[in-house]
Formats: sequence, structure tokens, C-alpha cells
Amino acid sequence: MSSANSLTVDDLGSAAQRDRRKRILDATYELARDGGFDAVQMRAVADKAEVALGTLYRYFPSKIHLLVSALASEFEHAEAAFRDKPIPGDTSSERVIFVLKKTTRGLQGDPHLTEALTRAFMFADASVANEIHSVGMLLSSMLTQAMHPGATELTDDDVAIARVIGDVWLSALVAWVTGRSTAAETGAHMENAVRLLLRD
Repeated sequence: MSSANSLTVDDLGSAAQRDRRKRILDATYELARDGGFDAVQMRAVADKAEVALGTLYRYFPSKIHLLVSALASEFEHAEAAFRDKPIPGDTSSERVIFVLKKTTRGLQGDPHLTEALTRAFMFADASVANEIHSVGMLLSSMLTQAMHPGATELTDDDVAIARVIGDVWLSALVAWVTGRSTAAETGAHMENAVRLLLRD
């Protein structure tokens, strides 16, 4: 696996480059929705996105880089949606559970895509550290927004709790994707973890 990093939107200087990156991600989503992890082949992505294979590899050094970046992009959209309107719930645990349930339902509604993104996250090694870090930061941001709406400063404990909840949620998602738990069991596991960590 390559040790290079994926190119983010911030790395790209022109609108054409940003559009090319979006086409690549859109092609990835389409292939993953149809056939899951195995359907996302770099040649197929390049053909569907109408870019040269070498160009695709300059943007995303491997299939794992590509799919973890696609997961980060999904979380970017979710994080922005939660930021734009109030999150329902009277307590931090209620708001966090709402965010996790809504996000989980969205993912479970698209099982092939979720399988592809989750398997890539599971398979990612140290070469994909930047992309994994982006996923973690976005998830932590969503959860801390729910814990403390409108807060401009967070404590180290707030961030640590959000990271632990995020880890539990991703673990529960892996269990669902691999058939080790049902959707209902996944939800119950998440709720238990949140209520234990956020005793409010």
C-alpha cells in the first residue's frame, strides 16, 4: 500500500481539480452502492469518473485511501447538517443518541455502501493515518456539538468522551456490517454506552 496521502479539497488549487475529486468520490459511491467493497476497483472508478487511472492514483493512492476518504466525506455532510439546525433532546445523552441513531439509520439504509466504507476503515493501516484522523475528528465534532450545543470551548474530558463514544459506535457498526449483530442490537449497544459515559 502506498505511503502517500489522499488529496483533500484544501490541497486542490483549482475548481477543475475539486470537481475531478468530487467526480471520483461520486463514482466510488455509485459502485459501492451497487456491489459493496469488492465492486470498488480503481480501474472501474477511473472509468466511471472519466479520469485517467494515473490521475486517480494521484488523488487517492489506493482503494483503501479512496474509501476511507469517502467515509470522511459522508461524515462531513452529516456534521454540517447537524451544525445547521438544533439537535433535539433535553440532555447531552439524548442529543448524542439522536445524532448516532440518525447517522446509523442513514448508513443502514444503504447497506452495500456502508459495507464498503466500514470494511475499508477496518482494513486501513498506518499509511491511511491522515484519512482515519479526518474521520475521527469529524465524528468527534458531531458528538461534541450534540453534547454541548453552541459551545466555543470544550474540555479535554469532553473530547475524550466523544472519542470513546465514536469508537464504540464504529465497533457496533462493524458488528452490524459483518452480521454479528442486528440493527436493533447495534442501537441498544450504542445507547448503553452513551448513557454510561454521559450520566446526565
